[in-house]
Amino acid sequence: MMTTRRSLLSAVAATALLAQVPHAAAQDTIKIGVLHSLSGTMAISETILKDLILMQVAELNAKGGLLGKKIEPVVVDPASNWPLFAEKARDLITREKVAAVFGCWTSVSRKSVLPVFEELNGLLFYPLEYEGEEQSKNIFYGGSVPDNKAIPAVEYLMSADGGSTKRWILEGTDYVYPRTSNKIIRAFLKSKGVADEDIRENYTPFGFSDWQTEVAAIKAFGSAGKKTAVVSTVNGDANIPFYKELGNQGIKASDIPVIAFSIGEEELKGIDNKPLVGHLAAWSYFQSVKSPENTEFIAKWRAYTKDPKRVTNDPMESAYLLFQLWAQAVAKAGSTDVEKVSKAIVGLKVKSPTGYEVTMNANHHLTKPVMIGEIKADGQFEIVYQSKPIAPKPWNPVLAENAGKN
Repeated sequence: MMTTRRSLLSAVAATALLAQVPHAAAQDTIKIGVLHSLSGTMAISETILKDLILMQVAELNAKGGLLGKKIEPVVVDPASNWPLFAEKARDLITREKVAAVFGCWTSVSRKSVLPVFEELNGLLFYPLEYEGEEQSKNIFYGGSVPDNKAIPAVEYLMSADGGSTKRWILEGTDYVYPRTSNKIIRAFLKSKGVADEDIRENYTPFGFSDWQTEVAAIKAFGSAGKKTAVVSTVNGDANIPFYKELGNQGIKASDIPVIAFSIGEEELKGIDNKPLVGHLAAWSYFQSVKSPENTEFIAKWRAYTKDPKRVTNDPMESAYLLFQLWAQAVAKAGSTDVEKVSKAIVGLKVKSPTGYEVTMNANHHLTKPVMIGEIKADGQFEIVYQSKPIAPKPWNPVLAENAGKN
């Protein structure tokens, strides 16, 4: 009986000790969530951002981590499924107890997770340009808004350098970012005297591939005798058949240039670029930027991926900046506490691969330049326009004015 009792007590003690091990291990690391689609229609764009975050984690851990602890990434795949983004976000915050989440690409995925982060008081670092009209205390935005991307891009196309465009085709994927951005662009065009009949607006589903009819309509709209351009907010893998069909129907950049807000070096590597030469994209970073910081950024990326031809792009640059700013804020706050980090990060600066110093503003958006690049045959961009850093205004005054009239 005594032996049995001792065995039982030993077993209970051992169980209690084992129960403490996961907790102790958790205390030895700082967990972060990586919430990007690794499958589905958006995987073509998002996978590279997962890899970029893992590169930065490895780099930071090699330097000793943060607050004396290693960073532990928890990678999940929401699979281009917008409700699944919210489910995965909730799991990362409640079960995995992550200090912050780096993720999302489309605005519909960000809109899906936003109430989760606000309810549970988590932190999301969102690296993409988006439509604006949002500002959450739980989200830090690394990309541009229409005020410091879309509008300067449209102004460039209106200028003599950009071709003096008179007719406009607003071509987008059917979700919140393209539709809201195009409301802003349409209002801006009308303020510049562009008539409704000189604006064509069209939306297609995610993953759309049957572009023949729509590209024929683009071609017809552009044959009215006025200089015409396409402003594209087509997202994900639908870009591949879209650009392929432009080439099939002989639409050259010299005739009807396309300026894309959602296609960059990563997407171009999957298609034949010859028919695309001369078409445009607007971002705040291109791999072709000439700066010592960018040379170092590209070298680090290629060394990490062990691929001397691996490309970089704008969302990577934004994700890179957000991770650097989060790490600075944690070090400054001496804590991963959401409130302390959120307070510490405002006003922090980090040197971008573009060579510019980027600041996190009190509105949780970054001051960044806008650049316009022309597609080259090798899938890179020749920068044809570059602004100074523009302070972002996430709330568009035109939309606010119109809302007040309703």
